[in-house]
Amino acid sequence: MEPLLGVLLGLILAAASSAQNNCTCATNKWTVCAQGGSGNCSCTLVGSNHSVDCSTLTSKCLLMRAERSPLKEKRCRDHPWGLLDNDGIYNPDCEDSGVFKARQCDQSGTCWCVNTAGVRRTETGDKSLSCGELVRTSRIYIQLKHKKRSSAFDVPDVANALKDLLESRYKLHPKYITAVKYNSPFIQIRLNQHDSEKSRCDVDIADVAYYFEKDVNDDSVFQSNSTLTVSVNGDALDIEKIRIYYVDEKPPEFCMRQLAAGVSAVVTVVTLTAGFGIAVLVILRWLRTRKYRKFEINEMGEIRAPSSQ
Repeated sequence: MEPLLGVLLGLILAAASSAQNNCTCATNKWTVCAQGGSGNCSCTLVGSNHSVDCSTLTSKCLLMRAERSPLKEKRCRDHPWGLLDNDGIYNPDCEDSGVFKARQCDQSGTCWCVNTAGVRRTETGDKSLSCGELVRTSRIYIQLKHKKRSSAFDVPDVANALKDLLESRYKLHPKYITAVKYNSPFIQIRLNQHDSEKSRCDVDIADVAYYFEKDVNDDSVFQSNSTLTVSVNGDALDIEKIRIYYVDEKPPEFCMRQLAAGVSAVVTVVTLTAGFGIAVLVILRWLRTRKYRKFEINEMGEIRAPSSQ
């Protein structure tokens, strides 16, 4: 009887262990998941108790916070290739909903205003800086470049492959994909999303762009952490470069001081260059005149020499 109870206990423990192992967040590797008493799997972000909906993408703001948590540093020490160059990247403040707070500040007390993609859109200031609203990033242009190949892909095939990728992997509704342009080896994806047309269930185009950029740079946010593969009619579309441009519903609020300083610097350089050029021309003209006068004096000396005899 005892051996039978041991076998049953082993089977129960194995089943519990298997269920626990299956409790993961497919769309976010920066989560801690646990199996509840009812059998439900619940996940929270690394470094916080913020609950995560693993059926969709996690917001860019929450991801940036999780990626810069102490636990990430511990994980990256186990995997040296996971280290990132974080120059110019900050640890953001997020609303409870997961969106960026309109004003962001660093540890030195320098503050600035951001858009819904977390990109700075104003001059920096101190903590007295006021950001009236979180301005919506309504358009995103994703510039791609694929590796060289013997022949270009067909434009419709590239467009269909990338649209399918955005819909299936990143759960983006096709109505937000306004265009996919291709001129080998360059690709441009245009996303357009206004607040008036975005429902609560729709993923944000800024989150899609962040996930996509991470995938291209081999730092996937997905739990599988697998390398991004894009196929165009059976041929691999190897993306080697990505650049993302953000366009807000309102123009950025950078003051004219930066522009004035830049124009002043350009004017100074042009003035110095022109002055140097004029100085060189004057010196060359002087040298040429001096040489001519010397030649004239020598010639006059030769003419006067016979008369003195």
